[in-house]
Amino acid sequence: MFERRFLTLFTAFLALSFALPSASLLGVPNQAPKGEMAGYLGVPHKKVSETYGGGFSLYVTAWPLLEEYPGNRFQTGLFGTWMHAQEDKPKPIERMYSDIEGGLGWWRDTRFATETPKFIMGGVQLNFQGWANGPGAGKGRDWEEPKGKYGVAQLSPWILWPPDGLNLKQGTCGQLWGYGYLPLPLTEPKSRTAGKDVPTGNHCWTLFLNTGNFKGPVTFFTPYFFSQASVDEPRVAGMFLDSRPANPNRALQMETQYVPSVQATAEDGQIYARVAPTSFPCGPKGESTVVHRITAYSKKALWDAVEAWFQGGPPASGAIDPQASAVHDFTGQGWATWRIYDYATPREERVRIAWDSFAYPKAFDAATFGYQWNKEMVTKKETKDGPLMTLPEYYRLEREEGKKPLWIPVSAEDVPSETGLAKASFSRPDDKPLPPYVTPDDPESCWKQPGPVAGPFQAYPGDGSVVTYYWYRFADQPALLNADLTDQEREDMQKRVEKIHRNWTMDRDYLAPPAFGELADIDPALIVTPPKGLEVGYVPIATRQGAKE
Repeated sequence: MFERRFLTLFTAFLALSFALPSASLLGVPNQAPKGEMAGYLGVPHKKVSETYGGGFSLYVTAWPLLEEYPGNRFQTGLFGTWMHAQEDKPKPIERMYSDIEGGLGWWRDTRFATETPKFIMGGVQLNFQGWANGPGAGKGRDWEEPKGKYGVAQLSPWILWPPDGLNLKQGTCGQLWGYGYLPLPLTEPKSRTAGKDVPTGNHCWTLFLNTGNFKGPVTFFTPYFFSQASVDEPRVAGMFLDSRPANPNRALQMETQYVPSVQATAEDGQIYARVAPTSFPCGPKGESTVVHRITAYSKKALWDAVEAWFQGGPPASGAIDPQASAVHDFTGQGWATWRIYDYATPREERVRIAWDSFAYPKAFDAATFGYQWNKEMVTKKETKDGPLMTLPEYYRLEREEGKKPLWIPVSAEDVPSETGLAKASFSRPDDKPLPPYVTPDDPESCWKQPGPVAGPFQAYPGDGSVVTYYWYRFADQPALLNADLTDQEREDMQKRVEKIHRNWTMDRDYLAPPAFGELADIDPALIVTPPKGLEVGYVPIATRQGAKE
C-alpha cells in the first residue's frame, strides 16, 4: 500500500525534475533505446508503540553506488526513511502528502556531484507545493517563488551547509552515517499564521548528526514551513509536523530512480541488457551491512528537558535519552522491485531483475540489516576507496510460458559478442559545468537587511565547487525573516539558541553511538570556526556555490 501510494506521488514530483543527457553508450550495435534500472529495496521491521512520536534516528552505510558518476540523470537514494505526522482523524481533503524524507544519495538537480553521496533534508510541504533540502535550498531556483527555499534554518555555528547538499568526505566507502530528527521548542505555538486564524505549532524538527568529525544539532525546519499550506487551505490546519507527533512506524527503503542501462538483441533474437557497474559495501566476510539501529523516541528523550531549560530550569545536556526510545527489530526479510527497461516500455510492462538469485536479505542481529551475496554472481572488488561487492552487470531476458518475464543475471562470457554490450561505456559524460547557485543580491532583500555581520568567506569542498558564505546573527538569517515570526519572537529564539551554542559542543555524543563500525566524516572543508566575537549566537550561511575556476 505504501509503495503504490508513494510511487504515485513521487511520479508527480519527478515530472517537475529536469533530466540531462545520460551516460555515453557508444559502440553498441542493434541497440534498443537507452534505458535504466530503477526500483525499490524494502526493509521490513517491527512496529513500535505510537507513543514514540518524538522523532527518530538511524545509522545508514554510505558508499559509492556506481563505479563512475554517470551524469545528472542519475538519481538514487541510499537507505532511508519517510517521517509523516500521525493521523488520528479523517483527512479533511482527499490528498494530503507532507513529510520529512531526504537522506544520502544523488539527485537530478545535484550540480556538483561525485561518486561520493551527499546528504539532503528533504522536507515536503502539502502535496509538493514546495520542498526544503537545507538552508537556502528547495524547489526550483526562482527566488521570486521560494517554494521551500526558506524552510530550513541554520542552527549550528560549526557546519556550513552548501545549497547542493551536505558533502561527505570524498572517498567515503562503508562507514556509518548517523542522523535523526527530533523536535526542539525553539518557538512558541501561535494561534494565527500569516494574518489568518489558523494555528502554527512549535515543533522545530531538528537534524542531529553523529559523524566522525561532528556531533550534534545542525539545522531545523521552521514550523511555518509545514503550516504555511493551511493559510490558503484552512481545513488542513493542525495536521502537519509543526504541531503533530510523528508516526514512529516509517517505511525503510532504498529508492533508485535511475541507473543507466542499455539493451541489445543477439542474432538469435535473444535480448540482453547491461547496467552500469553497481556496488554495495563490503564487510569483513563479504557481507553488506546497510542499516543499523533504527530508533523511535518519545518527547521525554529530549523535548521535556529542553523545554524546562528554556523556562528557567537547569541546562539540558542535549544527550538523547535512550531510556525514552524504542529500537525497531528487523525481521530478516526484504523485497526488491528493481527493473530494467528502455524509455518506450509502459510501466506495467517493465521487467524485474532476479534480485533474489544473488542477494539474500539478512538481519545480522535484531538491530542490523544487510545482505549476504551469491559469491558466484557478486564480485568483491578492491577500489581506491575500499572494498565493494559489485552486482551482476549483464542480464538475459527470460520468457517462460505461464510466468512473468524476468531479467536473469548472466556472465559477460555468455553474452554474444555481436550485441556489442561489452563495448558500452557508462563513464561520466563531458558535460558543460552547470550554473552556480546564487541568492538574491537586491540591497533591500532579506539577505542584505539587516544582513550579515562578517564575510565573505570561501570554502572548497571535495566536489570541485567553491562555497561563498557569510556570518549572520542567528535571528537575522533569511530563513527566520521568512518564517512568519515577529521581531520579538525572533529575539526570544535568539536567546534560546545562544544557550545551545554555549552548552552543546560538537565533540560529544547526542545520539547513542553505533554498536560497531567506523563513522563517516563530513567533508572537512565544511567544518568552520566562527570569527572571534561571533562564537555564540551567529551562524554561517551560504550565498553562492559555483564551480572552481
